[in-house]
Amino acid sequence: MDVVGELSLVASFAVPEKLKTMAITQKSIKILWSASGGLCAFPECRQRLTFSEAGEYAPYTLGEMAHICGDQPGANRHDAAQTPQERDDYQNLILLCPTHHSLIDRAENEGRFPVESLHQIKADHEAFVRLRLHPDPATDKQAIAREISPLLAANHQVWLNYGPLSDLARKNPNSDAAYAVWLSERLGTIVPNNRRITEILGDSAQVFTPEQQRIIADFQLHARGYERWVADEIAYEGVVRFPTAFADLIQGTLHASA
Repeated sequence: MDVVGELSLVASFAVPEKLKTMAITQKSIKILWSASGGLCAFPECRQRLTFSEAGEYAPYTLGEMAHICGDQPGANRHDAAQTPQERDDYQNLILLCPTHHSLIDRAENEGRFPVESLHQIKADHEAFVRLRLHPDPATDKQAIAREISPLLAANHQVWLNYGPLSDLARKNPNSDAAYAVWLSERLGTIVPNNRRITEILGDSAQVFTPEQQRIIADFQLHARGYERWVADEIAYEGVVRFPTAFADLIQGTLHASA
């Protein structure tokens, strides 16, 4: 099996009971982690919130989904007029490291971090994530392939280490930690990388031949469907499989330039 071509297989992990019973919905979790790029949103922090080795489990997550308007009466910025659904919706959440989650929730800091300020911090961070890999567009095939190759490689490593066919998944099929890190790596690595690849190709696809452009279009269709599936907007059956010809095209272009 070509593992690169299987990056978007539906996860075989059982959804942990802990996640099933959370008030925050799976859709809000996925949107938040994806839009935040798996990084702390606090200005100048941007700490990576998934890590590869710790204790009993190889990977673990550090990120905390903080409520902008506090979820309990007496919490900082609590809004009694919010419904439970509004309180736990993506719009009222910000992804932070434990240090900055604690900072914004200290009673003495409520005036320092009002609702409007936290919404602006979140918006600025998500804009940074969208633009963090947005240099001037490449103008030739080799330059494009050099930009795309490490992004595909990163996605490939996520699949190998955390995906449903990984050693971690096979050894811990019902593990909360294993499932959580696979979910966060899809949202924090694969989806942002797919977006960046799509941006690169959107600016530069005209330098490829018509047949190569067809392969590129297949990848772009896959990337759009994959992100919509991750966000629970469509069923997995609606996702076009990752086109192995696209990985071959990128690698072949790199080898041709060597």
